[in-house]
Amino acid sequence: MKMKADDSRSVTLGLVQMSCGEEPEKNLAKAIEKIHAAARQGAQVICLQELFRSLYFCQSEDINCFRLAEAIPGPTTELLSQVAAEHQLVIVASLFEKRAEGLFHNTAVVLDADGSLVGKYRKMHIPDDPRYYEKFYFTPGDLGFQTFQTRYARIGVLVCWDQWFPEAARLATLSGAQFLFYPTAIGWHLAEEPRIRQDQHEAWEVVQRGHAVANGIYVATVNRVGIEGELQFWGASFVSDPFGRLLARAGQEAEETLIVPCELNKVDVIRQHWPFLRDRRIDAYDNLTKRYLD
Repeated sequence: MKMKADDSRSVTLGLVQMSCGEEPEKNLAKAIEKIHAAARQGAQVICLQELFRSLYFCQSEDINCFRLAEAIPGPTTELLSQVAAEHQLVIVASLFEKRAEGLFHNTAVVLDADGSLVGKYRKMHIPDDPRYYEKFYFTPGDLGFQTFQTRYARIGVLVCWDQWFPEAARLATLSGAQFLFYPTAIGWHLAEEPRIRQDQHEAWEVVQRGHAVANGIYVATVNRVGIEGELQFWGASFVSDPFGRLLARAGQEAEETLIVPCELNKVDVIRQHWPFLRDRRIDAYDNLTKRYLD
C-alpha cells in the first residue's frame, strides 16, 4: 500500500552526476552502484542524468545508434525496479525508448519505492542544434506534462531542452508537483570561449531557478560530466528550493552525487506568501496557444 506524502516531512534527494563510456552495460552498472551509495547516505528519491546508459549519441545522425534503444518496461527498468524495491527508493531514470519499429522517444521513467513503474514522461521539446541532433532520433512526446504520486512526494519530470520553457514547468505545477526533476545532457563546444561558457551556464541555471520561484516548487537538475566528441558536459547539477535559493550544486568536471534534504512544507509556506497561482489571469491567456501574434 502506497503512503501519501506528508507535507511536514523532509524528503532527501539524490542526484547522480557521472561520466559515461562506450559500453552501455558498464554505464548502467556504474549508475546502479552510485544509486546503492546514495541510498546508504539516506537518499529517498534518486534521479539519473539524461540518457545515462550511453554516450550522448545525438552529436551526429547515425542510424546505428537506434540499436541503443529499448522497450519500456524492459531490461533496464527491470533492474532499476529491483534496486528501488531493495532500498525503498523512488528512481527517476532517462532512457532511449523504442516504442515500435521506427518509433523512438527520449523517455524518463519513474519507479516507486516498491519497485513498481509509476509512469513515464516522453520528452516534449526536441532540439535540433549543432551537436544536438535529437530530431533525427526522437519523436516528440505525446503523454503531456504529467506528475506522479510516489511514496515520498508528488513529482514532475521534464527532460533537458524542456528546461527553457516556462509553460512546461507551469503545467507540471498545475498537475500537483512538489518537485520538478530535469535529467539533462548539456555542455559546451570545445572551441567556445570562457566568457561564452560562463554566460551559457548562468542562463541555464537562472531560468530553472526562475521556474522554482514562479511556481513555488523544488527544482532538481542532473547533468553529466566529461568530454564526449566535441562537447564538454558541464555538470553543475543542482537543487533549488521553492524560493529559488540554491541548496546544493555539484562541480563542473568530476563525478559527484548530491544528497539534499528538502522540507515539503516549504512548498505550501512559500506559495502562501507568494500566491502566483492564486493571481493568475487564466481568463486572459488564450493567446498562449498561438505560435505568434501577427
